[in-house]
Amino acid sequence: MTRQPVFKKDKAVNAILYVASKLECSDIHKICKILYFADQKSMSECGRSITGDTYIAMTYGPVPSYIEDIFKAVRHQSYFSQYAKEFEGVFSFQNDYILKAGREPDMQHLSKSDVECLDYAIAKCKDLDFGQLTLLSHGYAWSSTAKDRPISVDDILKEAGDRDEYIDFVNEMITLERATV
Repeated sequence: MTRQPVFKKDKAVNAILYVASKLECSDIHKICKILYFADQKSMSECGRSITGDTYIAMTYGPVPSYIEDIFKAVRHQSYFSQYAKEFEGVFSFQNDYILKAGREPDMQHLSKSDVECLDYAIAKCKDLDFGQLTLLSHGYAWSSTAKDRPISVDDILKEAGDRDEYIDFVNEMITLERATV
């Protein structure tokens, strides 16, 4: 049985800030796709997710659920908008889709392998437009998942080309991580 990783808010926020610092225009569609491919690479190569987010199969590709909730709160488009104060000075939105970083990322929250995976995903996605990113993210994991449902870690790893034995190992690591939270 596949499990979802544990969300790591501080790492996720600093990953967002890191990605934003590397893009000319930080639209949230591009940020979400970069985080997806970075998390996929990290799980495939390191056995763990950077953000720990659960990706949802949305119309335009995988969307990190907890990060999307944070974005909605900051934009005051959520029941949880009262939590937006926590992110004051961290980032804001120019409009509903362009993120403005309020500070530099705290690199103490990101490991060397996190940064390598983020840089890989930035290079893969930074020059693609909305349609190209959507198409790129409509791979095996997305297409194997019902719309608006969580994408399994198993399918994310299968899309990356990982074998069943390794997928079982990653799921065991997630189970251990969940047991210590």
